[in-house]
Amino acid sequence: MTDALLALRARLDRFGVLLSGLCLIHCLAGVFLVGILGLGGGVLLDPEVHHWGLILALIVGAATIGLGALRHGRMLPLAIGGTGLALMGAAVAVGHGAEEVVLTMCGVVLVAAAHIINIRHNSCAA
Repeated sequence: MTDALLALRARLDRFGVLLSGLCLIHCLAGVFLVGILGLGGGVLLDPEVHHWGLILALIVGAATIGLGALRHGRMLPLAIGGTGLALMGAAVAVGHGAEEVVLTMCGVVLVAAAHIINIRHNSCAA
């Protein structure tokens, strides 16, 4: 694989970690602002935000974690990331509530961990 493709995939992995962090902040802000203060429900709880976030996470995850597993041959990031994405998908399916928050938060933490492991494995395989 060319150095340019490796650098792009590394940037996408970092973007995946950033995206996971932003999703976690979004969840926590939603719980705090809507649940405690009663503010921002129309924006923070809009189902479209969650659907598009999941689509973006699936694209970035497939492009980085999946391709990384093919390159370095380690399945741990793929298993962790796949589990995280499945939890995020389940969160979208259950709708708003405590279950959604727990599933999403667990999912994004696993996806971020998978991206970090993938970055480490890719730097070793280079």
